[in-house]
Amino acid sequence: MRVFLLYLISLIFIILNRHLGQNIYEWVFYDVLFYVFLPLITTYLLGFKPNELGFKIGRREGYIWAFVLFLITLPLSIYASRMGSFRNFYPIFSYSSWGDFVFKELLVGAIMFAHEAFYRGILLFPLAKKNEWLGILAQNIPYTLIHIGKPPLEVPYSFIAGIVFAKMDLKSESFLPSFFLHWIGAVIFDILCIISV
Repeated sequence: MRVFLLYLISLIFIILNRHLGQNIYEWVFYDVLFYVFLPLITTYLLGFKPNELGFKIGRREGYIWAFVLFLITLPLSIYASRMGSFRNFYPIFSYSSWGDFVFKELLVGAIMFAHEAFYRGILLFPLAKKNEWLGILAQNIPYTLIHIGKPPLEVPYSFIAGIVFAKMDLKSESFLPSFFLHWIGAVIFDILCIISV
């Protein structure tokens, strides 16, 4: 019962966070608030421990898979970075210097951490204990929907990525492999979009 209650409350957090924030600083604040801080308070009140939610280093296997997936998807990133719809959207922030660029990519890291902790941690692990594919699909559907409004090809790509990330994290018993893959991939993609102009 507490697993499904957590899921329902988490859906409320997604809805509340959907259109908040006008810039990267506000996005970091709201994502950390609605995807990490409030959900962790909720999980604590429902009796979950952080390690049950993927908040741990995890097994090496997940990190190996993350590295392999990064290498496999790199050609796709290079190709997509040459498409106008992606170049016009990424990076999601403006920057005044390379130092400013690096700082804002660290903020993107905080956003990615919040997303992976929430979708591949808090939503995935409790439900996957009941039924693996229920957990995978239950986290992946809202994860895919939040990509609506980004370049159109990103929606089906996020659906596939959400399944792959979930399987990888379940093997690792941690959401950190998908966090590192997601963040490093995003940084590389931003650089590719900039240099392909």
